[in-house]
Amino acid sequence: MNKNRIIGSGKQIKGSIKEAVGKAVGDAKLQVDGKAEKIEGKAQNLVGTIEDKIKSS
Repeated sequence: MNKNRIIGSGKQIKGSIKEAVGKAVGDAKLQVDGKAEKIEGKAQNLVGTIEDKIKSS
């Protein structure tokens, strides 16, 4: 597991929390920010996965 996968997973968790809090308190901006951070985390995690596969080849 490399740095991108770890950071990406962290962003996904943080984004999920922001999204849930935004939904709970009715803050649409916080909810959208959370979704965006979750997507960014998924993308970074994917980059890390690809890097790992390239290194193991």
